[in-house]
Amino acid sequence: MFDGLPAGTASFTKWMDMNGFKNAGLSERLSAAAGAKKALLEKFKAQPGVNDPVFAEREEARLAIRVAREAREAERNAAREARKAAEQEVLQAEQAELAAREALAVQELAEQAKRQVATAAEAKAARDARYAARKARNR
Repeated sequence: MFDGLPAGTASFTKWMDMNGFKNAGLSERLSAAAGAKKALLEKFKAQPGVNDPVFAEREEARLAIRVAREAREAERNAAREARKAAEQEVLQAEQAELAAREALAVQELAEQAKRQVATAAEAKAARDARYAARKARNR
């Protein structure tokens, strides 16, 4: 590829031509930055101030939203606490029922042991009576 330029310069000129439109001068960049700052300042100045009725209305709306949000959160917390209390009551009732069943089982075991002791004592008394009768007959 020969355009009448020394070797290697054709690609350099193409590169310069492509980047040439992107490289703005220092004064252009400074004026663009100053314009952007002015635009931001104008945008900020255009916003309503603290004494503006629109601002006051928005603040009241925000306050109402915040109060409603806090009320909902308090309601959720109260519901959560009530649910925990109900679960705790159910758990305590189950534990009380379990303790009552265990006490009844212990009482039944004690009564059964008493009956076994009484039955064993009656059997021993009957055995002793038979033994004494047999001894009395043999004498």
